[in-house]
Amino acid sequence: MARRITASQRSRMMASVGKANTRPELAVRRFLHRQGFRYTLHQQLPGTPDIVFPKYKTVLFVHGCFWHQCPHCGMGARQIARNRDYWLPKFNRNRSRDERVQKQLIDQGWRVLVVWECQISDTRVLNSVARKLRRG
Repeated sequence: MARRITASQRSRMMASVGKANTRPELAVRRFLHRQGFRYTLHQQLPGTPDIVFPKYKTVLFVHGCFWHQCPHCGMGARQIARNRDYWLPKFNRNRSRDERVQKQLIDQGWRVLVVWECQISDTRVLNSVARKLRRG
């Protein structure tokens, strides 16, 4: 049986969730660097993209499946058991913000790519990102 955690324990756990240099982001960066791509990180653009390729006028977001509600895996469809009144609107706000930010970037002339956390071990997906970058 799962052990219940206290509110203060949950608060500490949630505070430790990083926004930058996450494990999925680092894996994608390593792959792309090995492919010869050079990039900048976390530039001051709408949404603060994870990886920016100025040469290709392309930004890449590495989305966590839970936080951004991935359409590809079960993590995005996972049912929230507690505090649904907070979490469901939170996920909707995250998705709305993602759409708004992507539109802003496109309007500014940037190409937007997204890799989901569940896709980082799929070399087909990462090779597809590399191909899209090479095509410019």
